[in-house]
Amino acid sequence: MTEDVACAVAHGEVPSESGRRVLAAVFASPVAEHLLRYGRDLGYDTMLVEPDPHRAAGLDALTGMPELSPSTDVVVTDHHRDELGPMLRDALQHEARWIGIMGNPRHAGPHVQALRDLGVDDVQIERVHRPIGLNIGSRTPPEIAIATLAGLVADRNGKPGGFEF
Repeated sequence: MTEDVACAVAHGEVPSESGRRVLAAVFASPVAEHLLRYGRDLGYDTMLVEPDPHRAAGLDALTGMPELSPSTDVVVTDHHRDELGPMLRDALQHEARWIGIMGNPRHAGPHVQALRDLGVDDVQIERVHRPIGLNIGSRTPPEIAIATLAGLVADRNGKPGGFEF
């Protein structure tokens, strides 16, 4: 009988598969801090993108959107920033695997109009996921980061998330 590979990985009996995964958190925020910390634990190469030099001061942050590969997941952690539209537009110009923005799904996403104002077409706008993460009732920055990362893992693995197996 073949032992379940996931069980063997969990017990440290075989190495886990490693493929390059990149997590880009856009905008310095408490959620971004936790996303990057927990993302590294999940095996992501992480980066913070913060266009405001004052907010980026003292942080290891890029001030502009870098080249994004098909192995990159982008999470925009603040939907109230003036730079929202330009940062998403720049991310959409690349082949990132996944692009999402935090926000309450009961309210219209401000990113849609911001992107339309910049001339981004609806097909591209539809690439932006909102809401993000699994619905676990998260409220604090660490909980939001965990829900978001769990959603990214589920999506990468082609699973819906939740407790149904």
